[in-house]
Amino acid sequence: MELTLPLFLFWLKKFVSALVLPPLLPFVLVFIGLIFIWRRWRGGFILAWGGFIVGMLAISPPAVDGMLAPLEPEAPFRIADAGEAQAIVILGGGRRANAPEYNGDTVNRFTLERLRYGARLARGTGLPVLVSGGAPRGGTPEAQLMKEALEEDFRIPVRWSERASLDTRQNARNSAALLKTAGIQHIILVTHAAHMKRARGEFESQGLTVTAAPTAWLGSQRDESWPAMPGPNSSTAGWYALHEWLGLLAYRLSR
Repeated sequence: MELTLPLFLFWLKKFVSALVLPPLLPFVLVFIGLIFIWRRWRGGFILAWGGFIVGMLAISPPAVDGMLAPLEPEAPFRIADAGEAQAIVILGGGRRANAPEYNGDTVNRFTLERLRYGARLARGTGLPVLVSGGAPRGGTPEAQLMKEALEEDFRIPVRWSERASLDTRQNARNSAALLKTAGIQHIILVTHAAHMKRARGEFESQGLTVTAAPTAWLGSQRDESWPAMPGPNSSTAGWYALHEWLGLLAYRLSR
């Protein structure tokens, strides 16, 4: 795979985000703090304990819920909300590499959650579907994997496959170009609830009218009959929330 400038910037962004997001961020802070302590520099203990606190907050259900609340819409989409929408756009959320039961790559669980809901909306509205997602690691574009899943597993035809995008901004720009060529200005956008604020802003910046159709809320999913304890779900949700806040910051700084 040829390393182009956009691809280099994509992987640079991924590297930086890995350092400033859980699970690495707490360890980075602790590591720097320990170096400071070893060199007898001030602030070492503060950094080390700060890393521990950040790590706990990133997996604590109350803290994670607090981060997700401003991101996730309160109400779900209803078919009656479709209005004058002309198409459904489903954004990719990643792939699962080397899935032997599928003879190669397939969509990951984030993408599958979006596809399942998008398929339901396509049946309910009868609108054509666009899927969007590229191939930053090379190989089969994510949109192609999404198309195969929708058509083979959900029996939903896909009219457009946008296969060149590497991030949400490119999802919006490339998808808008395809849709506007077909005379489409109003879309139903399907993505995770926590991702909707950022995704909607990107698509509206391309001149499209967007009706949000969020899915897979990550906040307040614990069993209220049990104490709120950290676990795999809260850990994933915490990472996702911080990822979206970082994405929103980058979006606003680049406008």
